[in-house]
Amino acid sequence: MAPPQLQESYDNAGLLTGDTNWNCSGIIVSLDATESVVQEAIEKKCNLVVAHHPIIFSGLKKITGRSYVERTVIAAIKNDIAIYAIHTNLDNILAGVNGKIADILCLVNRQALLPQKNTLKKLVVFVPLSHAENVRNAILGSGAGNIGNYSECSFNTAGDGTFKAGEGTNPFSGIVGERHTAKEIKVEVIFQSWLEEAVLKAMQQAHPYEEVAYDMISLENTLAAAGSGLLGELPQPISELDFLALLKESFQLKVIKHTKLTGKKVKKVALCGGAGSFLTKAALGYGADFYVTSDVKYHEFFDAEDRLVVADIGHYESEQYTISLVFDILKQKYPTFAVLKTEINTNPVQYFL
Repeated sequence: MAPPQLQESYDNAGLLTGDTNWNCSGIIVSLDATESVVQEAIEKKCNLVVAHHPIIFSGLKKITGRSYVERTVIAAIKNDIAIYAIHTNLDNILAGVNGKIADILCLVNRQALLPQKNTLKKLVVFVPLSHAENVRNAILGSGAGNIGNYSECSFNTAGDGTFKAGEGTNPFSGIVGERHTAKEIKVEVIFQSWLEEAVLKAMQQAHPYEEVAYDMISLENTLAAAGSGLLGELPQPISELDFLALLKESFQLKVIKHTKLTGKKVKKVALCGGAGSFLTKAALGYGADFYVTSDVKYHEFFDAEDRLVVADIGHYESEQYTISLVFDILKQKYPTFAVLKTEINTNPVQYFL
């Protein structure tokens, strides 16, 4: 659902402790993998913690227990607890962290706020006319050929291919040592880059040639369903004060930091769970009325240019429903398996009211 290839270059998603060959006894789902969450996993006999934030982020030079990160890693290793982080790769899909926020706010007409580049590839393969349908079906069956809400997309061109089989070969057609011309179909399909291994395997297994002629091309096209942040619309426009009240109620907020109100109705909403000040200009570019995110610094509030309202609702608060998101995904996949939500609030930020 959220391939590790979609994570940002600075991130460290994936398996951080443990062994993929272990049998899993149960899963604790949390926003953070802290010492208390690892202890909770031990007590509940779960040997896998699936967390949104990676406990190991920028690397460890020493593991002496002098920091909470080191102590968490030590506790996990000593007790055979695997920690898996699903971080910016879950942020960068429409059905991920931001999709869950959009669900809470009932947003419609959703798209990525900053679509991700370099996530698409194109396969061009040359197939004898007699096997074109089989090879095409195999490629499409491996997940290639999906463009937006359309599937099984391909482009096919008929032509003549030539080759001369050398000594020791067993050509599908033609005679060894003589140039042969064959009626072929050039099949072109687009696919998400993380599917490359599966697509190539399917193509090669279905192809009759000993040596398959194909091109693998990286594309600059953006993938509309992948990227940072989310842009959507409320079903009906509401006032800015009503939208702030909706945020406060929906996310159980004690306080909301925001720029001054513009006096406009709120219809188009941009959002980014976690630290998202880098997307304020993108929200402006799309004409958003409101931008909901967190970790906005003082000077970054000026980026709103009095043209939209930027609301900082808190990092933990914006991502709190990620626990339910991951829990639901795992329970649907493994309905008879022990998947538990953490009972520990890992939010390090407290408020004095």
